[in-house]
Amino acid sequence: MVGLDVTLESLDTGYSRGAEQTVVSRGLSATLPAGRLTCLLGRNGAGKSTLMRTLAGFQKPLAGRILAGGADISGLSALEMARTAGVVLTDRIQARELTVGELVSMGRAPYTDTWGRLSRADREAVARAMEMTGTSDMEGRRVSSLSDGERQRAMIAKALAQDTPVILLDEPTAFLDYPGKVEIMRLLRSLASEAGRTVMLSTHDVELAMQTCHHVWLLSRATGLAEGAPGEIDLNPAFGSDTLRYDRATMTFSIV
Repeated sequence: MVGLDVTLESLDTGYSRGAEQTVVSRGLSATLPAGRLTCLLGRNGAGKSTLMRTLAGFQKPLAGRILAGGADISGLSALEMARTAGVVLTDRIQARELTVGELVSMGRAPYTDTWGRLSRADREAVARAMEMTGTSDMEGRRVSSLSDGERQRAMIAKALAQDTPVILLDEPTAFLDYPGKVEIMRLLRSLASEAGRTVMLSTHDVELAMQTCHHVWLLSRATGLAEGAPGEIDLNPAFGSDTLRYDRATMTFSIV
């Protein structure tokens, strides 16, 4: 599966209630490049979660367009969207009594028949996803028995089994210790560069993101959306203060 470039064109995000609109972000234009890991960064309240939900098709843009491989996602059916983007949210898994194998198999739902029966090709896709994420040896374990890091790997395997060109992850390192965060970030980077997927994640682990990702989206209420390679992005407009400064050369923060 080859990734797709995803492009925002003058995108406004937010919420509609009848004729009333609440705009969270306005006029966003940027590109998620195929075969790259892009990290979405920003302060709390910048609008990252709203943007992620809009990218995933869970809520409609208030204005502008999102193009995936040149196609406006607003024209895609639910099934077509499920075959375009796999999504991993921060929500805790409810189906805790499923086995890991059963959980990952749920990623094949966009391709199975009415009864959810797996074909040989479906089973091969599940096995491939588990091998890529190092979860094959957990196939028979209950989700309830997994550590946070193992659970995140299983959810990423489910998204991979969905076999979509685009994978979107909201705070995939949120519940992990630092070694676990590094492990997940390295996995996602390799999925982008080696498997050719378009991978985007939002995160508060800013320094780790800058040292790991290929591409950065920096979202700010004041300045909108900036994008570029990690070495090109200055985080000070969004994160800097009288007591905290970001050094672009070392990609680290210092307390001043």
